[in-house]
Amino acid sequence: MADRVLVIGSGGREHALAWKLTQSPHVKQVLVTPGNAGTAGDGKISNSVISIDDHVALAQFCRDHEIRLVVVGPEVPLAAGIVDDLTAAGVRCFGPTAKAAQLESSKSFSKAFLDRHGIPTAQWKAFTSPKEACSFITNADFPALVVKASGLAAGKGVIVASNKEEACKAVHEIMQDKIFEAAGETVVIEELLEGEEVSCLCFTDSITVAPMPPAQDHKRLMDGDEGPNTGGMGAYSPAPQISKDLLLKIRDTILQRTVDGMKKEGVPYIGVLYAGLMLTRDGPKVLEFNCRFGDPECQVILPLLKSDLYEVMQATINTRLSSSMPVWFENSAAVTVVMASEGYPGTYAKGLKITGLSKAKELGLEVFHAGTVIKDGKVVTNGGRVLTVTAIKEDLMSALEEANKGVATIQFKGAIYRKDIGYRAIAFLRHSRYISGGSALI
Repeated sequence: MADRVLVIGSGGREHALAWKLTQSPHVKQVLVTPGNAGTAGDGKISNSVISIDDHVALAQFCRDHEIRLVVVGPEVPLAAGIVDDLTAAGVRCFGPTAKAAQLESSKSFSKAFLDRHGIPTAQWKAFTSPKEACSFITNADFPALVVKASGLAAGKGVIVASNKEEACKAVHEIMQDKIFEAAGETVVIEELLEGEEVSCLCFTDSITVAPMPPAQDHKRLMDGDEGPNTGGMGAYSPAPQISKDLLLKIRDTILQRTVDGMKKEGVPYIGVLYAGLMLTRDGPKVLEFNCRFGDPECQVILPLLKSDLYEVMQATINTRLSSSMPVWFENSAAVTVVMASEGYPGTYAKGLKITGLSKAKELGLEVFHAGTVIKDGKVVTNGGRVLTVTAIKEDLMSALEEANKGVATIQFKGAIYRKDIGYRAIAFLRHSRYISGGSALI
């Protein structure tokens, strides 16, 4: 008998999760709360109105609607203990407990954990006093130029300064001006690392680690990595900068060591673990952990999954991942381009009509909605990041070309997007081909 699943969240990540889950023969319906225009009525996917803050009422909703699995997309409900409370109420839930989610919800906890378990990361120190933080920045014997709000700040709580004065200004903005509100009561000052930044995610059942194809996100708003930081303007996978040997090293020295360390400390980690890494000359180092799929990384990783996502998630919860290891499509690449509202990541208008969605689908592309809503029967904008256009092809160059074609067909007033997603990978592959003198897959 097929099951009903509830996905929690409203972004492109949650649309992608629902899309992938409906491909399982074990799933008859996916409800999404609060969802968006893309999940409002798409085959087996529909939206449902239920508060995710009232865990008692949510558990009752799951029982009333015979929900067999709850999949939590964003970090805030995880940090609030949604998995703990639903599990205690007898509802199966995919994701880490609140204690395990501290790897993301508290950067000071995460950094101390990395040090305790000998997992490579940047030099750092945490502060609750702006004066002490600025003194540390001024006197550190390394470039202490990365200033992070310790708490959750929707992926935007990191300021990379170009000099000590800028770093001190960032401390004052976070701690005194409270630009990230309560998330910035504690700041973490870090060494600025040099290298290529990549995302390495895995499924884990607290024992086994199953790496996903590595991805690379593009945080800056504009082409060439210019402009302000955002929640992410696009991504691609697999990232060719990570060879199979390097991925095995990352699995053993970072991902497995993290999962083993959490278990050793009495906090088993179950769900998706996302390590944001810098590939330095001294090897990969952890920049941050996320305790769920990234957005937009999810939109390029899940299309490459050959296995049944529902089966993988159930095996993970049952601590039987080793007997149901996910299989990935070979010789495939995915690129996703985010279309955002004019003014993002600052203030922006809502309610702008979106056209061309059907044309993009006719091109064979997947359009995952984020900040959209249906108003008077039409799809309109309702957020900063509006939607993501994903192309899956045999190589990165083809996927990028197709994704850009799709973006060109979709229109809403003031739409902003990058045209160079994946440029680092293409440059890397061209360089590799030049050095080897052979032909590389570009």
